[in-house]
Amino acid sequence: MHNDPELNPKFMGVLSSDFIKVADMLKEASYQIRKRGYSDFPLFPVSKTQLPVGSLLYEKGSFGNDWQYYASFMEEFLERGLIARFDEFKAVYKDPEEFCCLFVVDEEFTNFVFIPFPED
Repeated sequence: MHNDPELNPKFMGVLSSDFIKVADMLKEASYQIRKRGYSDFPLFPVSKTQLPVGSLLYEKGSFGNDWQYYASFMEEFLERGLIARFDEFKAVYKDPEEFCCLFVVDEEFTNFVFIPFPED
C-alpha cells in the first residue's frame, strides 16, 4: 500500500501528467468527501476502462485526460475486501490536504499511489 519502488518511472510520468489535468477538481472532491462526513479517507480509483467501484467523476477525455477518475473512500474498499485491515491502511495513508490517494488499475500495475497535489 505504498508507491511501489518497482513502478516504472515512465508509467508514473504518464500517470502524473494525466493527474495534473484534474488535480484541482480531485482536491475539491476530496475536501467535499471529508467535509460532508462520508469519510476521512477519500480514494480515487483510476483506470483506462470502466471500474465497478466508486462513482465516476471524470470520463476519459473530459479534460484531455486519458484515464477515468472515480470517487470512493476507504469504507467502500473495506466492504468490498479491497483493503483487508484498516489499521495498516491508516498507517500508510497520507494527508488528504496534501496528497491524492489514487487506486490505479492498469494491465501492468494495480496498487495505491499517493501523488502530491500541485501547490497553488
